[in-house]
Amino acid sequence: MPNIHETWTVLPHSPLREIDDGILTVTGEVHLPLVDLERRMSVVRLKEGSSVIYSAIALGDAEMKRIEAFGTPRYLVVPGDAHRLDAKIFKLRYPNIQVITPPGAAKRVAKVVPVDAAGVDFGDRDVSWHVVSGVGGHEAALLVRRSSGTTLILSDLIGNLRRKAGFEGWMLHIMGFGNYRPQIPAVEKMLMVRSTEQLRRQLLEWASIADLKRIIMSHGEPIDAGPADALQALAATLN
Repeated sequence: MPNIHETWTVLPHSPLREIDDGILTVTGEVHLPLVDLERRMSVVRLKEGSSVIYSAIALGDAEMKRIEAFGTPRYLVVPGDAHRLDAKIFKLRYPNIQVITPPGAAKRVAKVVPVDAAGVDFGDRDVSWHVVSGVGGHEAALLVRRSSGTTLILSDLIGNLRRKAGFEGWMLHIMGFGNYRPQIPAVEKMLMVRSTEQLRRQLLEWASIADLKRIIMSHGEPIDAGPADALQALAATLN
């Protein structure tokens, strides 16, 4: 993992866009020793006017002002052990923000930024916090319900990056991040998955959500064509 950012550091990123009512998303890149890996931040507006920042990425002043106008940042979700890069600088920028991380990641996250809780009730029936089953408490998910359907927001559990050419593409493929379809990255299976049966049931539970519209993950394009089918296919790989 790269060194934790100590000062506000804006790296190359995509435009900030509203993917659904009350959901903003943006992608950037994080430089690892051998590859550049796409990463994603999602911002979810709550009914009372504040917002949840999921997997923080520092942006320029104009874009941060747009986020603040969208909803005052109240919760910073550090969804897993590896998503701490910009957590400290977000806490410095927004001192009153509450840092929430799943229990399995709390010890490592606390080395970077004080953790307020390992779970949360956002006070909004349409936005709920979930610790993913079967991964030792190392990943948190959000379910965001809108009139258009439900969005599942995940971090590392599912990757949906297309394979690149050359050595970098080969490395990402070996890690399980670069393929031609959504997958549970090999590196995450090794580091995070504790119970394949519990995880399989979790994927099938999400697949059963009647109005599931899309899946957003930290590494790859959102799955908005057949998200339930994608979850069922991933569950089948765990049999």
